[in-house]
Amino acid sequence: MLKIILTMANFNINTEKLELAANKLRAISHPMRIAIIDLLSQDEKLSVTEIHKTLDIEQATASHHLNILKNKGVLNSSRDGKNIYYSLKTVTLKDIIECINKCND
Repeated sequence: MLKIILTMANFNINTEKLELAANKLRAISHPMRIAIIDLLSQDEKLSVTEIHKTLDIEQATASHHLNILKNKGVLNSSRDGKNIYYSLKTVTLKDIIECINKCND
């Protein structure tokens, strides 16, 4: 992918950064993924089992959505024995969830 910088008036727009942002927004745009991010914003880290039980979804469904979020750079994961724990990659994701919740009021 070529790095293209567009200039509008006095602003430089980095299309690579815009594309990365759009990819992350697409990754979190699913209702279940928003629920996972909201859940993780309340705890530092949770296992797949804790997530699927709390959200009352199948473990395979939780794993599927967690993998998408991880692959798009939204979540971190770490293994502890048999368990994989997930956490938000950046705490600013909490702000996005708060903004979404405020917009729904």
